[in-house]
Amino acid sequence: MSSWSPRHVAQGGTLVEITSRVIQGRYLLRPDKRGRVNELILGVIGRAQKLTAMPIVAISVLSTHLHILAIPKDALQMAKFMKHAAGNISDEIGRIHDWPGSLFVRRFKSIPVSNEDEDQIRRLRYLLAAGVKEGLVEHAVDWPGVHCARALTRDHPLRGWWFSRTQENAARRRGKRFGRFEYATEYTVELSPLPCWKHLQQKEIRNLVKQLIREIELEAAADRRAGDKSVLGAEAVMEIDPHYRPTSLARSPAPMFHARKKRVRDAMRAAYAWVVAEYRKAAQRQQAGEKNACFPEGTFPPGRPFVPYSRGQPP
Repeated sequence: MSSWSPRHVAQGGTLVEITSRVIQGRYLLRPDKRGRVNELILGVIGRAQKLTAMPIVAISVLSTHLHILAIPKDALQMAKFMKHAAGNISDEIGRIHDWPGSLFVRRFKSIPVSNEDEDQIRRLRYLLAAGVKEGLVEHAVDWPGVHCARALTRDHPLRGWWFSRTQENAARRRGKRFGRFEYATEYTVELSPLPCWKHLQQKEIRNLVKQLIREIELEAAADRRAGDKSVLGAEAVMEIDPHYRPTSLARSPAPMFHARKKRVRDAMRAAYAWVVAEYRKAAQRQQAGEKNACFPEGTFPPGRPFVPYSRGQPP
């Protein structure tokens, strides 16, 4: 589908991999030794989650991009969550690195994941591998930036701070002096299990995640030995200039869906193709002057409010 295709999340909620990439491939999300970048990112995402009730399964933030595995109930919830997250991360991290405007190259990319156990676990594994598969750190828990590995294996909460810049600016106008955290609120990013693991106990899930991480680290170690490479290390990561701009960027087309089995991909493609076809028909009718053109449920009509799902079954 083209970039004109509408955002859509299937009725009842779908596991979705959300990705936002930093403009020009710069390292503006690079973690710092003081932990300020981490606390700001987690504070923003924690607040976005609180405001939108977005279920989050996993999160990993590398220097040039962020990945979030979430279960939005519809495209509106996903859009509200990412609008708050991307906009405020841009403001907060841009303030640290003196970067004007958005940190991100374009709107976020969202890729639905099938309901097959194997596909869901593969996407979680992908996020858990962040930092290790690139040869930046040896162990997932060693990544100095935001990463869900510690939260999923060690009961290490993903906590950050939201700073009310409105209150801070008002206090400055009054000539008031205030401490750094006087107008701050602590938020914790709460993690939900994969849909295919929701019937499991927390201890079982933790053991499964640990096994995935062990596999990731063993594979990465084998690749390094085969290529005679070494790990960069957390200290070196935090020394990289956040304004560094790579001379070239690796680009590969993103899939429409995460599904290994062809029949599953075909079913997901067919369901979405129906939504796109109906959306475009309605858009053409609206452009022709039909004021009440009927758009598919779960989409954003041009210049009109989001069309929520009814209580009936999806088509």
